[in-house]
Amino acid sequence: MKTIKYIFFTFLLASALSSCLDEYTEVFTANSPVYMSYEELRDAVKMTAPRELVNPGKIYFKDGHIFINEEFKGIHVIDNQNPSSPQNIGFIEVPGVVDIAVKNDILYADSFIDLVAIDISDVNNPEEVSRVKDVFPYTIPPYNEDYRVAEVDQDKGVVIDWEIKEVRQEMEYHYYPVYYFGRNDLAMSDGGFTGGAAESGGTFGIGGSMARFGLYDDYLYSVDNSTLFMFDVNTDSNPRSIGKQNVGWNIETMFIHDGHMFFGTQTGMLIFNLDVPTVPQYIGQFWHVTACDPVVVADGYAYVTLRGGNACGSDINRLDVLELSEDYKNTTLLHSYPLEGPYGLGIDDEILFVCDGDAGLKVYNVADKLNIDNNLIARFPNINTFDVIPVNGYLFMIGDDGFYQYDYSNLQDIQQVSFIPVRQDD
Repeated sequence: MKTIKYIFFTFLLASALSSCLDEYTEVFTANSPVYMSYEELRDAVKMTAPRELVNPGKIYFKDGHIFINEEFKGIHVIDNQNPSSPQNIGFIEVPGVVDIAVKNDILYADSFIDLVAIDISDVNNPEEVSRVKDVFPYTIPPYNEDYRVAEVDQDKGVVIDWEIKEVRQEMEYHYYPVYYFGRNDLAMSDGGFTGGAAESGGTFGIGGSMARFGLYDDYLYSVDNSTLFMFDVNTDSNPRSIGKQNVGWNIETMFIHDGHMFFGTQTGMLIFNLDVPTVPQYIGQFWHVTACDPVVVADGYAYVTLRGGNACGSDINRLDVLELSEDYKNTTLLHSYPLEGPYGLGIDDEILFVCDGDAGLKVYNVADKLNIDNNLIARFPNINTFDVIPVNGYLFMIGDDGFYQYDYSNLQDIQQVSFIPVRQDD
């Protein structure tokens, strides 16, 4: 009888403790999510009046127009047919946008968990024509790291902002991927394209080296930390998800060149061939110390900038020049050159443009791969630079304080021809 009473008492005690644990709450100051419902998200794409640059991220060029990502808000549309006098003609609201790519007259953009296709044949009146819903992982925007993150309820919609306030919630923890952009240390952002020259004439636009979206043949690719998402865009206006594939870990950037995909990761460069575009095949790698590392490729060589510090790890800041075998399966490190804090880079024939963070823009002749540091053509200091796109003698560059354009048709006299500033808050 005592045994039965003991068991009954033990059961009651366990039930009471379990109940207390289930109801245990805490009160703390936190990043409290601000939501946009899924219905609002999917009715949000529209053209509005031009806006000032506030937090510009990645840049993209197509048919005389520059598209500048405003982090998580939308896309600035710049008429750049006269590079010396670019015109800010409008702003496409796309909540959650981090990366874009353009095929013919269709602009593809991520919008939190969705892929959106926008017809820009009339760039003054863009129109959403298709959407692939729920294709990307649920993510949250950057938050104030001085405070914890409150519970996120995915049923309420996507998180578009944060409020710092006192919250009361049950002790329960979830992990959500976080996008980082702009000049912050890369972790989950920022999407890639060819970054140098278009692969198919005027069909595709041109993105920077920090991108995570890429176009090849009739396919659009998007990569996050470890997963490649693939879309059939044979019908430009109607992208179809055709699956996803694990391609590694700590991936930051993607560059497509000569039927191959080059991923910049925090530990090296991974190479995949696109012989079967729906099943990219891993064929090679180059490992390096832990660092953030965008990649560009041209004429059998890869140029990789390594940036250390913060989330990038180590304290290495340098440019690695790699020789690639004809089949891209083998890489040889030819030489490394010290830099100060590099981000993006761009290549045009034998001219390499490097965004060296606070050290500014550096322009090199790389014909002699073993003496690049002795062939500095020009340097533009006092600009905190992020990424560049060289096209037909003009260089498009995004920096901390705005969007720059340079005429480099005369390498002995590279000239800044225009500038669109970032709004300075008082």
